[in-house]
Amino acid sequence: MSEEIHFYEPANGHGLPHDPFNAIVGPRPIGWISSHDKEGRLNLAPYSFFNAFNYIPPIIGFCSVGRKDSLNNIEQTGEFVWNLATRPLAEQMNQSCAPVAPDVSEFELAGLTAEPSRIVSVPRVKETPVAFECKVTQIIQLQRADKTEVPSWLILGEVVAVHIAKRLLKDGIYDTAAGEPILRGGGPADYFQLGPESLFKMYRPQS
Repeated sequence: MSEEIHFYEPANGHGLPHDPFNAIVGPRPIGWISSHDKEGRLNLAPYSFFNAFNYIPPIIGFCSVGRKDSLNNIEQTGEFVWNLATRPLAEQMNQSCAPVAPDVSEFELAGLTAEPSRIVSVPRVKETPVAFECKVTQIIQLQRADKTEVPSWLILGEVVAVHIAKRLLKDGIYDTAAGEPILRGGGPADYFQLGPESLFKMYRPQS
């Protein structure tokens, strides 16, 4: 074994002060998910296991590690909204992950406005410049390689409506950096902000 490589098998532990997995697969987009239960009680929570998975139809997904309120709500209603977590809203996003009871609205806790959506019944965060209204397509409980189920659920949803602040559309093209998205890094508290200085262009090879 090379002394220059740290090797470990996850099943046997990583032997480090903090699990490096999340830091290596990163920085990761944040799934800032709003939902409500069948009684209309609101929930807003960030998930760092989040991404886009398909173009047509547009499908996004996030993973609930453990049975959280978002998962319970979405199972009941079949709907949720993804809200862009931005640098100006970072503190509110962080506040919305506080461990509170299901009857506590994280919208109120974080001082955010629940803005009615156009198609789904779940509200979006009014203060964010981008939001996706979604209808659930699949909820999948994850498994180990030996098919043993683990207490984590992947929630996939079709994007049925999109809200974009017009200031982020430059000549009709969405300006990713202008949206000031924040991304989750490793460790207990690392985040990154995407800015224009990070941009470089690389076009696909033509056949």
